[in-house]
Amino acid sequence: MAEPLAEGVPRTSEVAAHGPVTVAFKTLGCKVNRAESDAIAARLIGQGVTLTAEEEAAVVIVDTCTVTGEADRKARKAVRHALGLPHGPVVVVTGCLAAIDAGMLARLGQRVVVEADKDAVPGRVAGLLGIDETREVREAREPSTLAGAPALRAGDAFRTRVTVKIEDGCDAFCSYCIVPHARGLPRSVPLEAVVAEVGALVASGVAEVVLSGINLGRYADPASGATLPDVVEAVAATGVARIRLSSIEPNDLTPRLLDALAHAHAVCPHLHVPLQSGADTVLHAMGRPYTVAGYAKRIDAARAALPGLAVTTDVIAGFPGETGADAQETLDTVRALGFARLHVFRFSPRTGTPAARMPAHVDPSEIAARADRLRALDAELRERYARSRIGTLAEMLVESVDDPGVHGGPAATGTTREYLRVCADGTGRAAGETGTLRLVAIEGDVLLGEWVRNAR
Repeated sequence: MAEPLAEGVPRTSEVAAHGPVTVAFKTLGCKVNRAESDAIAARLIGQGVTLTAEEEAAVVIVDTCTVTGEADRKARKAVRHALGLPHGPVVVVTGCLAAIDAGMLARLGQRVVVEADKDAVPGRVAGLLGIDETREVREAREPSTLAGAPALRAGDAFRTRVTVKIEDGCDAFCSYCIVPHARGLPRSVPLEAVVAEVGALVASGVAEVVLSGINLGRYADPASGATLPDVVEAVAATGVARIRLSSIEPNDLTPRLLDALAHAHAVCPHLHVPLQSGADTVLHAMGRPYTVAGYAKRIDAARAALPGLAVTTDVIAGFPGETGADAQETLDTVRALGFARLHVFRFSPRTGTPAARMPAHVDPSEIAARADRLRALDAELRERYARSRIGTLAEMLVESVDDPGVHGGPAATGTTREYLRVCADGTGRAAGETGTLRLVAIEGDVLLGEWVRNAR
């Protein structure tokens, strides 16, 4: 049966009775959040729920992030936006901020329902909508070690690239990060369950899976002790066309993992390896367990093992105590390492972390200036890498086909194995298929390609 409602929270079954049972999602933060939101959506679709825009939904689910103070601000803004919609939806808030500060979220409005346990969200929504849970949804609410089989996240409601969560939690305790307190210590999905999920996705026509986790390199099968390289090999054996890792810490780029990646044809030559700073003094203050030289050595080894590898990274601008010389050292390091793309974050103190209590905080205007310089370098490096690919062949996963396109006809857009955005003629093409392009030009942030027949 449906979950009982908390006192003061309106039931939305009267809305449902006059039309489709509708839910919208606002997902903030990392790829793991995206995977978890998609899993919730798949279970709700199995209940007969229709996904729609926030402006039309009886229930809006906000999946929050709390990695920084700025992330908290964005989460509160998303909840207030949903509460302010004219039709008055109920707002279900989940995610990391719900785990850290449920009381603050609940005080944002009477129509807010806070549910930190994401496995319980489908049941809470069922109660709000006045519908009965299926056995699958009830079983998903039972305590587990992430072993429950997720509903299939494939079809028109989901992305062509499916993120598969294989690990949760972190024990790194970087000085700027609250996530270990929100997510708990590392725990992993059994390897057998990972393979079963990917196999089902492949059978449904999914071409690419992204193996994701809060700290992916900490994967350890609870029964056998199998580690991430074993997952890569087992997932490759399912026949999936493309495998991508969401993010991997530099110290986890071990020879064993690089060997597994190199020998699995399905693995995409793209790794996202967080750097965070190019100055050793700042890395030490952050609690990052490597030096710039150590990081560079790991990247060199990865490039040697995976020819044509595109490496992307994260960098934080303006960490407490970062000097102008440190900021310049970071720019120099980033340039020397030749990343294909940067994700630049301005330092934003998160209450409850050691970094928030550190002395020598950088002035916000200086943080913004340093972030701007990093973003300018990102634009330069991104264009340089994209231009280096012009004239080469690339496999494209079509993610959408829109009309009109660049030349007036339908345009297929998607990504290469190196994670470059590409566009080509969409005539006769469909989302989810792959094909080979010759990259011929660049337009803004997108490479333009021409289809190559019978390419291998």
